[in-house]
Amino acid sequence: MTLAERFARLPTAAKLLLILTAAILPIGIGLTVLGEMGIRQANSALKGRQQDQARAATRAIESLIARNALALRVAANGALAQPGGDACDRARKSLAIAPAIAQTFELETADGKPLCTTGRIGDTGDLPAIAPGDIRVRISPDSHAIAIRAGVIGGMVTAAVPAEEVRKAALEPSDNLQLMILRDGDHELRVVAPESGADPKLATSELPLGNGGLIARIGIQKQRVTTGERLLLLLPMLMWVAAAIVAWLLVSRLLIRPLKTLERAVTRYHPGEAPIELPRKLGPATEIEELRDAFSRAISRVEDSEADMTSALEGQRRLVREVHHRVKNNLQVVASLLNIHGRSAETAEARAAYASIGRRVGALSIVHRNHFAEMEENRGISLRPLITELAAELRAGAPEASRALAIDLELDPVFTTQDVAVAVAFLITEMVEFSMLNCPDDPVEISLRRTSELTARMMLASKVLNPDDEGSREKVQFERIVGGLAKQLRSPLERKLGRYSVDLPVFPSM
Repeated sequence: MTLAERFARLPTAAKLLLILTAAILPIGIGLTVLGEMGIRQANSALKGRQQDQARAATRAIESLIARNALALRVAANGALAQPGGDACDRARKSLAIAPAIAQTFELETADGKPLCTTGRIGDTGDLPAIAPGDIRVRISPDSHAIAIRAGVIGGMVTAAVPAEEVRKAALEPSDNLQLMILRDGDHELRVVAPESGADPKLATSELPLGNGGLIARIGIQKQRVTTGERLLLLLPMLMWVAAAIVAWLLVSRLLIRPLKTLERAVTRYHPGEAPIELPRKLGPATEIEELRDAFSRAISRVEDSEADMTSALEGQRRLVREVHHRVKNNLQVVASLLNIHGRSAETAEARAAYASIGRRVGALSIVHRNHFAEMEENRGISLRPLITELAAELRAGAPEASRALAIDLELDPVFTTQDVAVAVAFLITEMVEFSMLNCPDDPVEISLRRTSELTARMMLASKVLNPDDEGSREKVQFERIVGGLAKQLRSPLERKLGRYSVDLPVFPSM
């Protein structure tokens, strides 16, 4: 037995295991290059994060400076606006209620002469006189602080923010800040600094601060991908790439191709034609061959069941056709008997009664005949040929005095159920008979128009139709009958002078 034959006899799971083992080894070579690229990208992301942390520290210090400048400006404006007294005391009381604001400050005139001082702010000789609303920042050389000068109405206010407050603000957004030195040209302030000087592993950057008055040199602890993190990056990628490639190869070879072959064979099969021909060889997977055999057995059972159903349906169709044929003939026999008895009746009232009953039986016979003609198409009863035949039947069975009655038809091709067709036939019969007996010289107009996908409106127009005329007993009975027929259509009968209309449920158009 050859090696290929032994492999073909193995279960599908064993084949997958052997192929995965052989495929993962060469993939490892390519993963080394891909992993190194991912590590470089990770290092680049860490570098960007360090820069973001440096900018966050700078923004925190600028926020501290802006908060102090705003509080000083508000307090100084209030203190200088009140004449007399100690302006610094008034400003100090105002600043006392503001959290995290420098309490050491000096009020000066517009030309820089001190008015009063609270605490010691150190040397401010390099800060120029500024206009109201302006702010200047510098390093205080002899007090280890940042000097802030804000212009106010009628003077200026200068304060010192201790380095400790600056350090606290800088360290708040980032714990990796290792170095921060602020410079304003000749002076510098070490806010955060290692005792032994700059760490060579720090990533340093310089950013402007205080509208460009200060330059901040910031050092962030360098972060790089370690050896352990390299392995964590490589292993998931190796697993994903190996699983994706091997799974695609195995599924394509062992599953997709055989299933596509089986699908094409099943698609070519058409019931009632040649028997289905399924491929004998469907690859090494025995499960696919079992699926092929199951398809063959299922199709055989479906063909047998379809043959039995076709035979039963044909027998049922013949039975229903015979029943409809006999009912139609019986209705025609009843109509003929009514016609015969009507001709032999002795009085005109009896002959009119026989004719009236015969017209209704004839209308029911027409509905039944149209239902029998349309039932095999399973589309319901077509109202256009039904109403056309009914109108011809009513004219043919009209009394001698009404033989000249004209019935005008405007009908759309719509289909409906047998129950609706019966109600429509009786409604037309009642209205046409009432018109031919009371106003035989006036034509009757019947229209049928589709109004939506599921409704149509039938309208009958004649001068004899008057909803306000309730004088005669015959008119009262007529209104009661047509109202009851409209209720069978589940729609109100709209009565207007010379025109009655009602909505009908119909089937959607094909």
